[in-house]
Amino acid sequence: MAPESTTKRGRRAGAAAPARTVGRGTFTALTSEICRDPDRFGALAAEWTALHRRSGAATPFQSHAWLHSWWLSYGTRGRLRVVLLRRDGALVGAAPLMLVHRPFPVLVQLGGSISDFSDVLLDDDCADSAAPALAKALANAARTAVIDLREVRPGAAVERVYECWDGPRDTLPDSPCLELPAVPMDELLGRLQSSRAQRVRAKIRKIDSAGIEEREVPGDEIPTAVERLLHLHRLQWEGRGVTQEHLSARFAQHLTRSVRAMVECGDARITEFLLGGEVVAADLTLMSPRLAGGYLYGADPMLRERKVDVATMLLRDSARRISADGRSTLSMLRGNEPYKHHWRPETVCNQRLLMARRLAAPSLRMVAAHAAARGRAAVLVNERLPVMKARLGPVFKGASSAGRADRTGS
Repeated sequence: MAPESTTKRGRRAGAAAPARTVGRGTFTALTSEICRDPDRFGALAAEWTALHRRSGAATPFQSHAWLHSWWLSYGTRGRLRVVLLRRDGALVGAAPLMLVHRPFPVLVQLGGSISDFSDVLLDDDCADSAAPALAKALANAARTAVIDLREVRPGAAVERVYECWDGPRDTLPDSPCLELPAVPMDELLGRLQSSRAQRVRAKIRKIDSAGIEEREVPGDEIPTAVERLLHLHRLQWEGRGVTQEHLSARFAQHLTRSVRAMVECGDARITEFLLGGEVVAADLTLMSPRLAGGYLYGADPMLRERKVDVATMLLRDSARRISADGRSTLSMLRGNEPYKHHWRPETVCNQRLLMARRLAAPSLRMVAAHAAARGRAAVLVNERLPVMKARLGPVFKGASSAGRADRTGS
């Protein structure tokens, strides 16, 4: 019998379940609670970070710095629902959620659409017992709501929770992500056809001949560096398709706040590229023990005029750093842009996991049906968009592109 418990009906909201006795032995059960207080969520930083380190599948988007900062910029008062799981007082599981209405209640992940991966946290040392306990705690938190987790990376900890879910559930495909092995640039070039590899080497020689230097930004300079990065990002995409949220004040505040803390924890890095002492490009990379991925970058348009291939410059820097760090995956994060396929990456498709209690089964079916309809519409648009662009031409000039071209394109 696994030592699992969830808050029972009638117990004070947020209170932990007591210890249980089994046979002759007494042990402390796994206890759960729901954190609705943003200040208390903020105070969890130290133990959340410790759990994040003990959860091998976690990505940077499950770090406390990222999630709490996101809540401060994007959260809605009264909607926070962070499910916590403890053993002997130690945090061993966590599910960062918030309540929305579509029009029925749905629990969605913190981090929203600006996060590439969502997941729960499970302590690897007790995941076998923590996963079913967290499933019961989530069921208790859900009540009549559907749990809708977008962008779940294969191998995520929440897959273990999903496997032992006692109720209606469904899995749908979500965004594709492209991944490369964490190897030096020479080995990445070895994956290419010889003619393409020669062209990339020529681009690298041009980058080197331009005299561009690199520097990693120290923690105390992060606020200024984020401001420069966003300025360059805006310049780079001026007059072209860009994710409008990246130009918003709340995004700038979130990025400044979260990245400074993540740099201090080793979960993020900003690299600046200088020409003649001036910053002409900047790249934000988010990291976890297993992977690193370029999240956002900006480049002065003059680099294009000088025929400097920014995408190659950034990838070479990322490959050099990640191969030295011991991580296994260089992620291009979400998006299926054609230029990424030049490097012959592996396509890894995120998942969308839906879970509910039995009384909310009709709502789950509605969410699944709506998602499937949107998926079919997206496929239809992607099939017909090239033809429409060819016919309408200028109408599409400057339109926002799907995916992440404004983050990682050249």
